[in-house]
Amino acid sequence: MPGRPTAGTSGKHEAGGTVPCRVVVCRDCCCGSPKVTGVDHAAQTARLRAEVPVRVSDCLDVCDQANVIVVQPSAAGRAAGARPVWLGLVNDQDATEDIVTWVRAGGPGVAPLPDILDLYVFTPPRRTAGS
Repeated sequence: MPGRPTAGTSGKHEAGGTVPCRVVVCRDCCCGSPKVTGVDHAAQTARLRAEVPVRVSDCLDVCDQANVIVVQPSAAGRAAGARPVWLGLVNDQDATEDIVTWVRAGGPGVAPLPDILDLYVFTPPRRTAGS
């Protein structure tokens, strides 16, 4: 059903009833685990979830970039040609706040990527057949 929140999302919508961009948070073998020290992983996920639709994912296969957050564009962002933005090493509260601010402003294709978040952007390796 259009406009209905899916499991694991906050259900919040932009003004006018459109669904905002969504955030995927990796939480598996490395991301969100004690392997990444000094981070309150539950608080990071809760903070994102309080502001934007969040889906928690199993391993995204980029463990060297833990903690990984992927910002998926809204329908408006996709219409503008935006692609998902992969952010790695998101291991401090300020970076989480910067992501929240950017997503609330519209995210990929709608709001410009803040310069500070450019430091976290990476291109995930392409998966090959059979992997």
